[in-house]
Amino acid sequence: MKPLKFVGSSLDDLRAMPARVRHALGIELMTVQYGGTPDDFKPLRVIGAGAYEIRYRDAANGAFRLVYVARFADAVYVLHAFQKKTQKTSKGDIELAARRYKSIGDQS
Repeated sequence: MKPLKFVGSSLDDLRAMPARVRHALGIELMTVQYGGTPDDFKPLRVIGAGAYEIRYRDAANGAFRLVYVARFADAVYVLHAFQKKTQKTSKGDIELAARRYKSIGDQS
């Protein structure tokens, strides 16, 4: 099992989400840690090689996203966790995740 490494405020952002959302995203992250694939995810090539977005919709609270990269041997890096307010992911969220991706360097 790969350990999780949270970049920037991603852990605090995840902790600020509703309990049901945290639980669901935590299960998805554990699946990734064991080498599996999340139930609902998509690649985010604009952020960097191997970056993915886990998508979760909570009936009471709306849409949430968690951006991670698992391609490095040492850990699964959680780059960003946020609640979506619009249909399209904001440029600010994409840029923040991309900056954090660059900050971890080439671990391969």
